[in-house]
Amino acid sequence: MKKVLIIVNVGKSDSKELAGQISAFLNTKNIHTDFFNFDGFCQDSSIKDYDLVITLGGDGTVLFAARNCVKYNVPIFPVNFGQFGFIASVQPKDWKEELEAFLEGKSKIIQRSMANVRVIHNDEEIYCGNALNDLVLSARSAATTISLDVYYEMQLLCKIKGDGLIVSTPTGSTAYSAAAGGPILDPSLEAFVMTPINSFSLSSRPIVLNQEGVLSISVAESRADGINLRLDGSKPVELSVGDTVLIRKLEQKVRLVNCTADKFYSALRSKLNWSGGPHA
Repeated sequence: MKKVLIIVNVGKSDSKELAGQISAFLNTKNIHTDFFNFDGFCQDSSIKDYDLVITLGGDGTVLFAARNCVKYNVPIFPVNFGQFGFIASVQPKDWKEELEAFLEGKSKIIQRSMANVRVIHNDEEIYCGNALNDLVLSARSAATTISLDVYYEMQLLCKIKGDGLIVSTPTGSTAYSAAAGGPILDPSLEAFVMTPINSFSLSSRPIVLNQEGVLSISVAESRADGINLRLDGSKPVELSVGDTVLIRKLEQKVRLVNCTADKFYSALRSKLNWSGGPHA
């Protein structure tokens, strides 16, 4: 290992100090380090020349890194400075021990599936992006509804009228989708969860779909002044009536250091109080 990029979430007060400690530690092993300050808004960073990316922030910082790292198969070492830590699973107090284990080849590198999202407007592709957590279609303005026609493998699945729609990966099933009533999936599965947001139909319920199929969502109608598509909470893509969003499994998978199943289920109990919490 020769080069490591440390992504520092500037909104986390202790992250800069720890970044310096990690850099000094890696330098003693003749590993060059660079820093990237993440402010929660930037969309891209040059990753291809690095052997490892270390994120110091919450799950949102990992989502930013994942969109860049997956292109070059660069693993992510995610240190948690956020609230939940479903993806940022390394605790700050454990960074040295777990980083030592990684450098010695003793760590587990877990692969997580991502969604590839394309937008078609007037038969032309106008956008392509990837999401580790989810994609959300919603009205640009509040208190307005949108209508969506949803197809799976070219078969009409449902028509949805409401505030919008969430399509999440297993990794993202603990986020917005869960808050909207969707199921929580084991992150090792390869599936999509489609969760309507405040649908007008009482029979419109979340559904789990195989990632091997292609999901197609067409904007049928909108009473809003526009429709937004957001991937992992990033900058919105503006959609119009008639546009189609195509969602399929990204062939490449993002690589996360030590995001193991035991840490995931521990976070479910301790962070979301799932099944009554750890002391139920």
